[in-house]
Amino acid sequence: MPYPIEQKLVVAVSSTALFDLREADAVYRTKGLDAFLRYQEENRAIPPTPGAAFPFIQRLLGLNKVYADEEPIEVVMLSRNHPKASLRVMDAVEYYGLNISRASFTAGNPPYPYMAATKAVL
Repeated sequence: MPYPIEQKLVVAVSSTALFDLREADAVYRTKGLDAFLRYQEENRAIPPTPGAAFPFIQRLLGLNKVYADEEPIEVVMLSRNHPKASLRVMDAVEYYGLNISRASFTAGNPPYPYMAATKAVL
């Protein structure tokens, strides 16, 4: 039986905190959305390097290995990034072996309204 989400510590993280997306952001800021989306598509096979929050999230998810029966930690990604950029980000999640299966990419809209829906407390 799955561990009820209400009994898990659910932590939300942004894609830009989890991964270093400064290069992609620079493309967006200097060349616009279309160039940014092309950049993400052309670089999909190249995972971005870990960002500032990566070590914390990796260690936090490691607690699920210690408590394998309960898996008490769940990390969700709530990102202002564009949904078309999500492919590269989620490929990077898989590449780095992070157990993150729920994500929302809001195309610039605030992600905070999704916190309640995902049961995120942090």
